[in-house]
Amino acid sequence: MMANAQPRKVVCVEDEPEMIDLIRLILSRRGFEVIGAEGGQQGLNTIRAELPDLVLLDLMMPEVDGWQVYQQLKADPATADIPVIVVTAKAQNIDKVLGLHIAKVDDYIPKPFSLQELVDRVDAVLKRRDQARSAA
Repeated sequence: MMANAQPRKVVCVEDEPEMIDLIRLILSRRGFEVIGAEGGQQGLNTIRAELPDLVLLDLMMPEVDGWQVYQQLKADPATADIPVIVVTAKAQNIDKVLGLHIAKVDDYIPKPFSLQELVDRVDAVLKRRDQARSAA
């Protein structure tokens, strides 16, 4: 395992600035660099510019929703391999969640989530990605 001096970069695509701040607070304490993007279009632009280690993606956003962001990321070879964790309200319709499984999203976190759950899931997805890379 190589020592990675660079902090891991996470882009958080979310239409609520408070949620971005909360996620930044939680993950920056764990050594992550968190870049917030408000809304889907800004999210796509930010992800393409930053090529982060991980994307945290809210589904319910005005204009360009998380689902469209996800499909565009996966359709673009430059961003197709970036792991995506979808952050979604518990009350959301189940067909979206089923769609996530079909679409091979890396994980999803229901809101409201605990700090530990967020950290654990981010760590788990990145660990899986590292293992896949070292196996390749």
